[in-house]
Amino acid sequence: MTVEFSLAPELARDCIEVADWPLCKVLLMNDSQYPWFILVPRKAGLKEIIDLDDAEQLLLMKESAKLSLLLKEVFNPDKLNVAALGNMVPQLHIHHIARFKTDVAWPAPVWGKYPAVPYSEEQLTRLKTHF
Repeated sequence: MTVEFSLAPELARDCIEVADWPLCKVLLMNDSQYPWFILVPRKAGLKEIIDLDDAEQLLLMKESAKLSLLLKEVFNPDKLNVAALGNMVPQLHIHHIARFKTDVAWPAPVWGKYPAVPYSEEQLTRLKTHF
């Protein structure tokens, strides 16, 4: 029996679905303090990048590069942070965060630094035009 892909409950709770690319679901963390996107490969049971086959690993890297270039073009950040951590959410997911020297958490990590400030509908509409 094949297990169906489903988004980890924490990601479903904290994020907004933006797009489906060939391999990954593109999510936006619902915290307007940082342009923070997450790629989640739509395959069940993944915990690590090495759980993907060679072709899927390559596609993941291409989609990560595509998202990174998009963030660089749209937001012009001082730094792009890209990470696959998974200590709290074991489902394979890759964070892409556009960081600015002026953001509230700089230069510290964004995790748990400040309470999230949800996006307004207007902000979401503007962001989604890039996908």
